[in-house]
Amino acid sequence: MNNKDMYKRPLQDLRISVIDRCNFRCTYCMPAEIFGVDHEFMNECDLLSFEEIEMLATSFAHLGVKKIRITGGEPLLRKDLDQLIKKLVNIDGIEDIGLTTNGIYLPKYAQQLKKAGLKRVNISLDAIHNDVFKGINGRNVGVSPVLKGIDAAKRAGLGVKLNMVVKKGMNDHQVIPMASHFKDQDISLRFIEYMDVGNSNGWGFQHVMTKKEILNQLTQHFDLSPVDPNYFGEVAQRYKYQDAIGEIGFITSVSESFCSSCTRARISADGKLFTCLFANKGYDLRDLLQANSTSQITNEIQKIWSRRDDRYSDDRNEANTSRKKIEMSYIGG
Repeated sequence: MNNKDMYKRPLQDLRISVIDRCNFRCTYCMPAEIFGVDHEFMNECDLLSFEEIEMLATSFAHLGVKKIRITGGEPLLRKDLDQLIKKLVNIDGIEDIGLTTNGIYLPKYAQQLKKAGLKRVNISLDAIHNDVFKGINGRNVGVSPVLKGIDAAKRAGLGVKLNMVVKKGMNDHQVIPMASHFKDQDISLRFIEYMDVGNSNGWGFQHVMTKKEILNQLTQHFDLSPVDPNYFGEVAQRYKYQDAIGEIGFITSVSESFCSSCTRARISADGKLFTCLFANKGYDLRDLLQANSTSQITNEIQKIWSRRDDRYSDDRNEANTSRKKIEMSYIGG
């Protein structure tokens, strides 16, 4: 079955949001002034069940998906998440399952997630200095709980990548301290350009710290050399230290678009399919799930993907950045 979109991009990766809630209020994702105490999140009955997620993932595997990433919100707020991992691991064709998290709950759950079949975690950490990190996460949480989560993941045998969103005036002065702290650990630190996902984070071009600017900072302190991509569609542009075991990467959605090799689809926690992180609408798959037919679901997903023509980052400009887009906390990162 054909799994290419209108630009011949294959469907290879699936990101599944399991919950829209989060215990943080990061300023670039869920600013507290918008996602306040009266914000209405999904009721538990609105979330896809693990059985429904398994059915969707099976259909995506039939179309060539090999990698799944569990996202949120904060996915570890979803009860019994290890039971979902066990289901997904047993799907024919699925080779890799990862999880994006803020790391706070990993000391509690890392071992059982690994036992269930999880292979790796992407942990968000936007600063190594307490005062900066507390200001970003909106909950006055220091760095220590995240570092404990990183240690717990490593002890459990999970692969670890760190995600640092870099925004001018917020944490651009943390690039070197972060690199210095993690360069001697077997961890990939990825610097993510501040993106205009959703409409609530006050994004503007003037706040973007580009890969070139970050790399210029880094090369003043470290001897770095580029690493070849592992596979088609790999998002991060990777570099290795010449004198350390760590690795760094760059997610360059703003300054160096990777739309031409984007192979990712996203499922929201309530069952909508999105073909782009910057989408303004999704495709509701819930009715198909009620039909309980994997072949019907697979055929519908194939039709949606075959019509996919998203190239938002290629065309990013002042006009389209202001259009209504789905919030990252809903669609998953």
